[in-house]
Amino acid sequence: MQAVLDAVAERLMVGDELLIRIPEICEATGVNYGSVYHHFGSREGVIDAAYNMIFSKLVEEDMAIIREATDSVVTLEEYIAAILPIVATMNSGPERTARRALRVRIVSAAMTRPELHALIGETQSRLTEEWRRLIFLAQDRQWLRDDVPATFLAAFLQIIVFGRALDDISHTPLDEAEWGSSIAALFADLLKR
Repeated sequence: MQAVLDAVAERLMVGDELLIRIPEICEATGVNYGSVYHHFGSREGVIDAAYNMIFSKLVEEDMAIIREATDSVVTLEEYIAAILPIVATMNSGPERTARRALRVRIVSAAMTRPELHALIGETQSRLTEEWRRLIFLAQDRQWLRDDVPATFLAAFLQIIVFGRALDDISHTPLDEAEWGSSIAALFADLLKR
């Protein structure tokens, strides 16, 4: 079934879900049509599972970059040197714009589809908890202010992504350099100095 999810996800990342045809997916993956429906229940079930997989993967990739930087340093100065460039560039460039748009599209779809809402809600809770643990680790090491709860900061990081997505559709979006330096300045205010 992973091959089916991968094939559906690949198509969702570049096109509209209305274009997804399960028989075409089955032909491309060699998976039996009946098996797909037995496992996922419906065409929408396959699409929901693929959306959930994409949503999770996008966040986990970003988290891995932050985790690697956090795990590779010992001092506050090293943490600052490792994290600030990541924070400044994490929302820059056309690839990042496309990633944000896809996440917003998934959340938007989840707002009107109860099954997808449940999947994304569960995944979002898990991802927020993973962000919270990363932030708490930095707070515990005395790198980030601890007067702001780690759970709030975890949500705030994700709010920034969605806020940037709103700015992406503006007729007058912020310049990427201005956005990056502003985010870095906000993050610097969270550092414990």
